[in-house]
Amino acid sequence: MDPNWDDLRIFLALARGGTLTTAAKALGVSHPTVSRRVQALEKQIGARLFERLPDRFVPTSAGEELLADTEAMEKAAQSIHRRSAGLSDTVSGTVRLSAEEATAALIARYSAQLRSKLRQIEFEVISSHTLANLSRREADLLIREQVPELHGIVARKLGRLAYAIYAARDFPVKRTSPAALAALPWVGFDDDHLRMQGQSWLLEFRGGRRPEIRGNNWLVLHEAARTGAGLAVLPCHLADPDPLLRRIGGILPDVFADQWLLVHRDLRALPRVRAVMDEVIALFQRERPLLEGRSGKTATQ
Repeated sequence: MDPNWDDLRIFLALARGGTLTTAAKALGVSHPTVSRRVQALEKQIGARLFERLPDRFVPTSAGEELLADTEAMEKAAQSIHRRSAGLSDTVSGTVRLSAEEATAALIARYSAQLRSKLRQIEFEVISSHTLANLSRREADLLIREQVPELHGIVARKLGRLAYAIYAARDFPVKRTSPAALAALPWVGFDDDHLRMQGQSWLLEFRGGRRPEIRGNNWLVLHEAARTGAGLAVLPCHLADPDPLLRRIGGILPDVFADQWLLVHRDLRALPRVRAVMDEVIALFQRERPLLEGRSGKTATQ
């Protein structure tokens, strides 16, 4: 009798996780189930698949061979799943789009327009800093600042985002010299998010002093700045339309973020995915002045 896929999935989870606890949690089953199914698989194959060490399970040479074959089976199954999703030639269904929260908010702002053109499509806009797995269809489309070196990913550049310094309209800014601005209260990202745009610039601008108010996403920073908590470096497309904010100075030339639309090659021909891609590309082209900070708001407004 050939091994069944359920047993191989358990074997794969244990090989990747290394412990019964990790494998059981990943699969949503009990520890005894993982142990029993692995033992049954070893008996069926006629070889020991794991070395049982005190703190973890390590694949034997037979286990390593089976692991390579099982991972190839998993990739083939995922490819079949992706391709089967694209068999329909109708522009309908659900499209999942993942982006960091400021760009997700931009997509949400124009969601009514997108729906008016794509009435048969339902949208799921996912706000996340992490890279969703396109191979496993955690998302159909990603908008990210960089193109990851992953197999099967197709990228299309959407444009570039500009950033500037903003303050609430009633926030007291008497002088705009670098020293005067650096001495004022600031809103910025916490230490776990220093990779975000403008944060290294801000630390250098303030001589290493951290922002007095810190958050972990753009929407928190935006809300704090617009209510007068301090100055903030914000994406122009997020801050310029806000009547409660004004720019302090011009666009920051050294702070920007390219935007890339990513899709798995197996999904890009899927009609509903292709239709959403086309509309997102058109949206970024149409709103290019806003994205690049050229929508009309200046430092004197």
